[in-house]
Amino acid sequence: MDDKLRQLDDGRYELRFERWLAHAQSKVWRAITDPAQLRAWFVEILDYDRSRLDFAAGANLAFVPEEGHDLPPGKGRTTRFDPPNLLEYTWDAEVLRWELAADGPDGCRLIFTNIVAGHDFAIAVEPGWRAGLDQLAEFLGTNA
Repeated sequence: MDDKLRQLDDGRYELRFERWLAHAQSKVWRAITDPAQLRAWFVEILDYDRSRLDFAAGANLAFVPEEGHDLPPGKGRTTRFDPPNLLEYTWDAEVLRWELAADGPDGCRLIFTNIVAGHDFAIAVEPGWRAGLDQLAEFLGTNA
């Protein structure tokens, strides 16, 4: 496990998480791009029926919170899409980047990067991403 926080030249902050997963790259790709699979492990407050998470090159995205959460809907756009190696998209002012590489006969290396505007926000979201990546590993282990 390799997690890092650093400030970028433009003043934003980058959270970087690296994980080795005991699953094929294609399986991990489906887990990070298929809305039906995302609902099992990704951001818990999203209403996956009303959100638009159809990842494709240049696709517009919508992140709609579940009823009862006092948060506005978020907007995004897929900025990089190279299946099954790279997915990058925006979520309002944030950038989320998922890099995958086969690593061994049954493994995959995942590097997840979240770029945010400020240090305090980076510190606040870091535990959530760490927990989300743990949930991803658990989900992958229980779903064929």
